[in-house]
Amino acid sequence: MSTEVDGVEWRTIDELARVSGVTVRNIRAYQARGLLPPPQVRARTGYYGPGHEARLELIKELQGEGVKLDTIKKLLDTTGGSTEQVVHFIRTVRQLFAAEERQIVHVNELGERFGEDGAGLLRRALKLDLLREVGDDQYEEVSPRLMGVAQSMVEMGIPLTRSLDVVEQLRKHADGIAKIYVELFLGEVWRPFDDSGRPSERWPQVYETIEQLRKVSGDAMLAVLQLAVSERLDVTFGRDIVRNVRTSSSDEQPAAE
Repeated sequence: MSTEVDGVEWRTIDELARVSGVTVRNIRAYQARGLLPPPQVRARTGYYGPGHEARLELIKELQGEGVKLDTIKKLLDTTGGSTEQVVHFIRTVRQLFAAEERQIVHVNELGERFGEDGAGLLRRALKLDLLREVGDDQYEEVSPRLMGVAQSMVEMGIPLTRSLDVVEQLRKHADGIAKIYVELFLGEVWRPFDDSGRPSERWPQVYETIEQLRKVSGDAMLAVLQLAVSERLDVTFGRDIVRNVRTSSSDEQPAAE
């Protein structure tokens, strides 16, 4: 039976399983792995509060997006996620940087968009986590924009394998960039806030900083990309021009008598 303390409802593990949709076995497994705080024990019965429910909802949400339990634990450990407010904070941060809305496509549609190499596309896209199988020859596009980029390159005449090579390389570089921004946020925004005891009046400021960081990170990435491409073009074309000049000069040399 549930019990109420100071207006907050606390549930037994069976009741928590019923309202959350998570089995008792999984709840206990999450506790064993440190994903879920232990219950409050009263008269030898464990009771779970709103914080436990919020944590379970977040775990289900992240797992639904393909995030592994070990990664979820690291995320919760990093933020000290022991309250409903922190769970809400993690969800808000992810929404600010969330990918676009996913789409369900049929295998025949993929064949029409990318050509006849449907089997090769599926294997590679699944490996890159661009597609996830949902059954009945249907797949979820994890990032429709990235799939759209690959399709556009194919339409330009670039082979599908080369297009997916480019997407894979971009993903690898993006992981490093994401690490830089996450470490910046944790070190300069979250940890000072956490060390100060997370005063309630400063939560709005933290959320505002996250939103500003999202905008700044996008502007910075575009500026850095434009600068890097410009410099790379200068170097590459300059090298080719020098090579062509040398070749032309060599061709114009008179034959030895």
